[in-house]
Amino acid sequence: MSDHPTDTATGERLHHDDAPITASKEAKPVRALSAEAVTINRPARELYDFWRDPANLVGIMENITTVEPIDDTRSRWTVKAPGGKEVSWESIITKDVPGREIYWQSAEGADIANSGRIEFIDAGARGTVVRAVIAYDPPGGTIGQLIAKLFQREPRIQSRRDLRRFKQLMEAGEIATGARNQRLREKRNEVQQETLKMEQPA
Repeated sequence: MSDHPTDTATGERLHHDDAPITASKEAKPVRALSAEAVTINRPARELYDFWRDPANLVGIMENITTVEPIDDTRSRWTVKAPGGKEVSWESIITKDVPGREIYWQSAEGADIANSGRIEFIDAGARGTVVRAVIAYDPPGGTIGQLIAKLFQREPRIQSRRDLRRFKQLMEAGEIATGARNQRLREKRNEVQQETLKMEQPA
């Protein structure tokens, strides 16, 4: 899997530096990397302010059940998981540059160890490039990743859809349900094709 994000609106590959995505050197290493980006025709500070309030994210991220603020830098996230289950963890903001970027990592003992960053990059007349990089430890290793894909809970697929929903909400004031469902069908077909390939004898 490439660690270069792509603009989900144009398909263009966007390059970024190779700096670690967490601000803590003691953070538990995680194995899988997801990098996605989208250009949104809104000012960077407006997008940052919306994202900085965890309560707003429940409306744009399909898999989130609840986000419970603990203090200004900590919150407890509960999300949907395969098999009708839920997983939760405490998320800690490790770096916050108003209007530009937010870094986070899960606290020790999280159901799914994860860390990442969201960046808001001024793109002039085009608005803002919003780039999300997420590292996570898939439950059950490679098999867990495949199961998650089949249930449409794999972070790389989900983060792409969530950024598109964010773009729709900030530009149009609403999320196009029909377009979302079409993307869901397309992704499900892709996952099924991947599964068939894996089942083919070498």
